[in-house]
Amino acid sequence: MDDRQRQEYWRRNLRLMAGLLVVWALVSYGAGILFVDALNNISFIGFPLGFWFAQQGSIIVFVILIAIYVWQMDKLDKEYGVEENETEVHHS
Repeated sequence: MDDRQRQEYWRRNLRLMAGLLVVWALVSYGAGILFVDALNNISFIGFPLGFWFAQQGSIIVFVILIAIYVWQMDKLDKEYGVEENETEVHHS
Protein backbone atom coordinates (compact mmCIF):
# COMPACT_ATOMS: atom_id res chain seq x y z
CA MET A 1 0.00 0.00 0.00
CA ASP A 2 1.45 3.38 -0.98
CA ASP A 3 1.26 6.58 1.10
CA ARG A 4 -1.86 7.87 -0.66
CA GLN A 5 -3.74 4.63 -0.03
CA ARG A 6 -2.51 4.57 3.56
CA GLN A 7 -3.81 8.11 4.12
CA GLU A 8 -7.17 7.26 2.53
CA TYR A 9 -7.43 4.11 4.65
CA TRP A 10 -6.73 6.10 7.81
CA ARG A 11 -9.16 8.89 6.78
CA ARG A 12 -11.96 6.36 6.26
CA ASN A 13 -11.14 4.69 9.58
CA LEU A 14 -11.33 8.05 11.40
CA ARG A 15 -14.59 8.94 9.65
CA LEU A 16 -16.10 5.61 10.74
CA MET A 17 -14.92 6.10 14.32
CA ALA A 18 -16.25 9.67 14.41
CA GLY A 19 -19.67 8.58 13.17
CA LEU A 20 -19.91 5.78 15.69
CA LEU A 21 -18.77 8.06 18.52
CA VAL A 22 -21.47 10.59 17.59
CA VAL A 23 -24.11 7.86 17.78
CA TRP A 24 -22.70 6.67 21.11
CA ALA A 25 -22.70 10.24 22.52
CA LEU A 26 -26.28 10.88 21.38
CA VAL A 27 -27.51 7.65 22.91
CA SER A 28 -25.56 7.71 26.17
CA TYR A 29 -25.52 11.43 26.91
CA GLY A 30 -28.51 12.60 24.90
CA ALA A 31 -31.04 9.85 25.58
CA GLY A 32 -29.73 9.03 29.06
CA ILE A 33 -29.30 12.58 30.39
CA LEU A 34 -30.45 15.47 28.17
CA PHE A 35 -33.71 14.07 26.83
CA VAL A 36 -34.52 11.74 29.73
CA ASP A 37 -37.61 13.67 30.87
CA ALA A 38 -39.17 13.66 27.40
CA LEU A 39 -38.28 10.01 26.84
CA ASN A 40 -39.70 8.99 30.22
CA ASN A 41 -43.18 9.71 28.82
CA ILE A 42 -42.69 6.65 26.59
CA SER A 43 -42.81 3.18 28.11
CA PHE A 44 -40.46 0.44 26.90
CA ILE A 45 -40.77 -3.11 28.30
CA GLY A 46 -42.62 -1.65 31.27
CA PHE A 47 -39.96 0.98 32.07
CA PRO A 48 -39.74 4.67 31.18
CA LEU A 49 -37.65 4.89 28.00
CA GLY A 50 -35.25 7.51 29.40
CA PHE A 51 -34.56 5.33 32.44
CA TRP A 52 -34.05 2.30 30.21
CA PHE A 53 -31.51 4.14 28.03
CA ALA A 54 -29.63 5.36 31.08
CA GLN A 55 -29.46 1.89 32.62
CA GLN A 56 -29.37 -0.61 29.74
CA GLY A 57 -29.87 0.97 26.35
CA SER A 58 -26.59 2.85 26.14
CA ILE A 59 -24.64 -0.29 27.07
CA ILE A 60 -26.45 -2.38 24.45
CA VAL A 61 -25.95 0.32 21.81
CA PHE A 62 -22.25 0.52 22.71
CA VAL A 63 -21.81 -3.24 22.18
CA ILE A 64 -23.68 -3.00 18.86
CA LEU A 65 -21.41 -0.12 17.80
CA ILE A 66 -18.34 -2.24 18.55
CA ALA A 67 -19.73 -5.01 16.35
CA ILE A 68 -20.45 -2.50 13.57
CA TYR A 69 -16.89 -1.13 13.83
CA VAL A 70 -15.37 -4.62 13.57
CA TRP A 71 -17.60 -5.51 10.62
CA GLN A 72 -16.84 -2.26 8.77
CA MET A 73 -13.10 -2.45 9.46
CA ASP A 74 -12.99 -6.02 8.16
CA LYS A 75 -14.56 -4.75 4.92
CA LEU A 76 -12.12 -1.82 4.78
CA ASP A 77 -9.14 -4.10 5.46
CA LYS A 78 -10.18 -6.41 2.62
CA GLU A 79 -10.68 -3.45 0.29
CA TYR A 80 -7.15 -2.18 0.99
CA GLY A 81 -5.52 -5.59 1.30
CA VAL A 82 -4.60 -5.15 4.95
CA GLU A 83 -3.96 -8.41 6.74
CA GLU A 84 -3.19 -9.09 10.36
CA ASN A 85 0.03 -10.95 11.03
CA GLU A 86 -0.79 -14.06 12.95
CA THR A 87 2.13 -15.66 14.71
CA GLU A 88 1.91 -19.29 15.55
CA VAL A 89 3.00 -20.44 18.96
CA HIS A 90 4.40 -23.93 19.03
CA HIS A 91 4.44 -25.76 22.32
CA SER A 92 6.64 -28.79 22.71
